[in-house]
Parts: sequence; C-alpha cells; structure tokens
Amino acid sequence: MNKNIIGVIVSIIYIGIILLTSKLVEKKGEEASRKYIHIMLSNYWIIVVMFFDSILYASILPAVFVVINSISYKFNLIKSMEREKNDGLGTVYYAISLLILSIFTMYIKNPIIGLSGVLVMGYGDGFAAILGKKIKSKEFKVFGSTKTVAGSITMLIISLIIIIPVFMYLKIDMFVLKAIITAIVATILEFVSIKGLDNITVPVVVSVLTYIFSL
Repeated sequence: MNKNIIGVIVSIIYIGIILLTSKLVEKKGEEASRKYIHIMLSNYWIIVVMFFDSILYASILPAVFVVINSISYKFNLIKSMEREKNDGLGTVYYAISLLILSIFTMYIKNPIIGLSGVLVMGYGDGFAAILGKKIKSKEFKVFGSTKTVAGSITMLIISLIIIIPVFMYLKIDMFVLKAIITAIVATILEFVSIKGLDNITVPVVVSVLTYIFSL
C-alpha cells in the first residue's frame, strides 16, 4: 500500500483517538479539553514527517478540517473544541496553518521544516495558556486579550526545547543562536496575536525561519 495512503489512515485513527479521549479530559473542564486537543493535535505533524511525500495526500485532512472546524465554529458542533464566539477562529486557523505548511513543506520536499512551527504552536502556546493561568504573574492587556509574564516565559522555554533539536537535526550553523532568535519571535507573535491568530502566525513564521536558517 502507498505510504501516503497509510499516512491518511493513521492520521484519521490518531485524530479520532484524540477526540474520543478529549471527552475524558473534559471532566476536568472544557478549557482542559480544548488545550488537550490543541496540544495533542500538533503531534499530527510527526505522522506527516513519517508518511507523506505528496502535496495532495498531505493536504487532504487539513483541508477537510478547515471545513469541519468552520462548520463546528458556526454551529458549536464539537463542544470540547470550541470557545466562545468572541474568542476568534482559533480552531479554523489551526487547520489552515496545517494546510499551508503541508503544501509548503511537501513542495520543498522537507516536512521536517514544519515540525518546529507546528510543535511550538501546539506545546508552546498550549502550555503557555495553561501555566499562565496557574502561575501568578503580572498580566497585560494586549488588544483586549489577557497575556501573562508566566505564559510568555513558558512559551519561550518550550519553544527553545522544541526548536534546538530540530535545528541540530537540520545541521543549521550557529543553531543555538538561531534557535533563540526563532523562539523569541514565536513568543512575541504569541503575545501580540489575538483571537486565535497565533495558530497561524506562530507555526508559519517559525517554519519559514527554520527554512531560511537551513539554507
């Protein structure tokens, strides 16, 4: 069987497992369920790296979820995934960013380029929101959204933990310095992006920087 088809099947199974298990996490609160989905779905990119080498196959699921998430947002179908309407189109942007990176990284034939961006979006932004609320620190209002020092520090640290190994694998010169620059950019983007826009800005910009530094 074509490995791209296997990738689609594995992806569907993995996403299904996440949505099912999110119901268990939902017992701890709807926000916990949302962050669980946000973080775990970023691991989808590992499947992309392992199985896909075709723009068409790699784009199928992200494209489908752009539609599904748009419908879910409008009609609040997948409650464990949606926030209030005024919190923005974060779930739709998430799928759009995966679609953009699927097309881009398959075109350059190097899906590893997208790994840093997607995982930083999932783990960095996800844990920044969680720890930002749990750890007491100074708060800032950014375009109506609340950001915290603890959340931004978490974003920076987790971004570095993710980006450095990817840059090492790609054999990027001065990888530590370039990883620090990329992590700082990711943290700034997470800080200033509102209404879920960081689900596009963070993964796309981090991936583009990864690509530029790898040249």
